[in-house]
Amino acid sequence: MGFLGQSHLNFEIENGVNKGCEKGFEQETNKASIEYAVKVLLLGLGEDINREGIRKTPLRVAKALCEGTIGYKQNAKDIVQGALFPEAGLDISTVGHAGGAGGLVIVRDLDFYSYCESCMLPFQVKCHVGYVPSGQRVLGLSKLSRVAEVFAKRLQEPQRLANEVCFALHQGIQPQGVAIILQCSHIHFPDTESSILDSSHKGWVETLVSSGSGVFENKDSDMWGDFFGLLKFRGIDKNEVYFKGGSLDQCWCPSLSCLSSKVDSSKIGGLDPIMVTAVSSILESLGENPTREELVGTPSRFVKWLMNFQWSSIDKKLNGSIWGGVDYSLKTNGELGLNDKEVYSEVNLPFWSQCEHHLLPFHGVVHIGYFISKGFDPIRKSLLQSIVHFYGFKLQVQERLTRQIAETISPLLGGNVIVVAEASHTCMISRGIQKFGSNTATTAVLGRFSTDLDAKAKFLESIPSVSSLEGP
Repeated sequence: MGFLGQSHLNFEIENGVNKGCEKGFEQETNKASIEYAVKVLLLGLGEDINREGIRKTPLRVAKALCEGTIGYKQNAKDIVQGALFPEAGLDISTVGHAGGAGGLVIVRDLDFYSYCESCMLPFQVKCHVGYVPSGQRVLGLSKLSRVAEVFAKRLQEPQRLANEVCFALHQGIQPQGVAIILQCSHIHFPDTESSILDSSHKGWVETLVSSGSGVFENKDSDMWGDFFGLLKFRGIDKNEVYFKGGSLDQCWCPSLSCLSSKVDSSKIGGLDPIMVTAVSSILESLGENPTREELVGTPSRFVKWLMNFQWSSIDKKLNGSIWGGVDYSLKTNGELGLNDKEVYSEVNLPFWSQCEHHLLPFHGVVHIGYFISKGFDPIRKSLLQSIVHFYGFKLQVQERLTRQIAETISPLLGGNVIVVAEASHTCMISRGIQKFGSNTATTAVLGRFSTDLDAKAKFLESIPSVSSLEGP
């Protein structure tokens, strides 16, 4: 288990636990270790671990992490065995691409998520897998997806994920060759130091990687030409793909710096060593080795990212920019001004936040509409963006975030405000509840917008139909 307070668990294991239950007991103790570590992280953020929204977070995080890394406990060989079927076709000596069923087999658009080994945040994977049968053997198509998922549900980086899926399928099927293309998208989560007011912040880091065996070993082979020919309408450009043996950009994960990728980021200063140790314990409980070269700096990077959501941190950075210069003496009884029929709006204000239930990021855009009351002026876009960031960089739920933004803006304008937040939640996607590309919308309606249906409809129509929150 490798963490503080585990001696009582070790004592129970060493003193008469039924051998037949050891595996299940080990899983439960691993979850208990993760729960304890998550409590340490929450306390390090200054959170009240007995608060209603937080109280069950350690349990939810432990369950999500164990489910999301279940691949460590699965064997791809077990999946392939028993799923190979005889299928007459071209003999290997026949002119053509292969034996078995006679040609290239591709399964496209398999959606997965995986946890990045550099920062422990989930990243999205769209997998295209193909193979050329031989020996008159074909594999049940669903097993291609299941084998890929075994390796996706581990701490990963794109090229190794592609290589491991390719190798496992080649060993299990023994085909003429296997080809893998992965489209990977990593959320580019900003930190409060560099991007708090940067509305041009890039939301995603994307990469295309490949791996091939057998007839796909040569990246210039005709078989790769066939493979890409069947993917061309997916918008995949062969020239943008990293091939096996190539050099994948080490800055794939936004937590890494191109200039300092060789630096041991476990030595980052200013981090609570107890929090760093807690993350190391989580890695060990999941079945990983925290001393593995690629994971040495991961606990520090995760803690550094998590500290973006420390309450005092964001309050200090934005208090002046939000409240500075606001003259509350201008408040009136909320009567509308001369342009009482004009709906002012700001749309697509980006935000980033952290789900307080699962400690996983969600991000999106906020749309704000309002009327101007007597004695008030339109609010600067930069001020609205600061308010959105102020409430985003906290442990949050989307409904509360939307309400807090509306309640903060309302007294600055006279009370007639509507706020719509659209967000994509990695906690929903990583747990299989939402499909990639889906998002959630929440609203808060105050003052005139709650009774003036035409005004509300006019504002909603002004929201772009293609939201800027959409990922790749």
